[in-house]
Amino acid sequence: MPDVVLTPALYLAIGAAAGVMAGMLGVGGGVVIVPALAWALLAQGVTPALVMHVAIGTSLATIVVTSLSSIRAHQRRGAILWPVVRRLAPGIVVGTWIGAKIVDLLPAATLRLIFGVFLLSVAAQMVFAGQPAAHRGLPGRPALLGVGALIGAVSGVVGIGGGSLTVPFLGWCNVGIRNAVATSAACGFPIALAGTLGFVVTGLDAAGLPPWSLGYINGPAWLGIGCASMLFAPLGARLAHTLPMPLLRRVFALFLGVVGVRMLWP
Repeated sequence: MPDVVLTPALYLAIGAAAGVMAGMLGVGGGVVIVPALAWALLAQGVTPALVMHVAIGTSLATIVVTSLSSIRAHQRRGAILWPVVRRLAPGIVVGTWIGAKIVDLLPAATLRLIFGVFLLSVAAQMVFAGQPAAHRGLPGRPALLGVGALIGAVSGVVGIGGGSLTVPFLGWCNVGIRNAVATSAACGFPIALAGTLGFVVTGLDAAGLPPWSLGYINGPAWLGIGCASMLFAPLGARLAHTLPMPLLRRVFALFLGVVGVRMLWP
């Protein structure tokens, strides 16, 4: 079992990396938190059958605070498209709750497979999709409601803030990458809040949870990762508004690909 001093330090390191990625790429940090926290929980002796459930639930809970920090940083630059956020949010909330219920029914190995394949597919889309048609724009309110539900459901299953889907979708609709990242960060809050409530409820009767857990949310991991990610998210947001857009897109795709391969090849 890890040293009692090293474990909090590990949570802080995970949170710092997640915060930078959340602010820079609008991904909520879950693509960092879930695999890293799964490894940390295994090292602490948590039963493998519950590791992914706790990692995904705790990831969503930390994104509640990370997204607020990211939103504040992006809002200062006026980059968030709030009408788009309002149209996506209702579907996101319903979809995320459904995703949390699905996770409660799936084994950990299946969740790892889903998470890895999902990240690789999004990375490939970011690299090979090419430029969207010049005339393509955002769809109407009913379509955005459906897109929001899909983003929420997938986010609830894999424990992310939705940026891995929201950013490519908005880019496909000819929204600039900086506005897409900022809007995605704002969409991460309803995803995280609905997902957290869902994972608390579905995990209340689970046996063998690590100490200081509420449902599938682990308190010490949430505190350490959440505090560090909140502090480092503004740094990521500054990078998002500084780096060239093509480079930002390539960094996003490369990051997703590396994490996806790591999840499929533990």
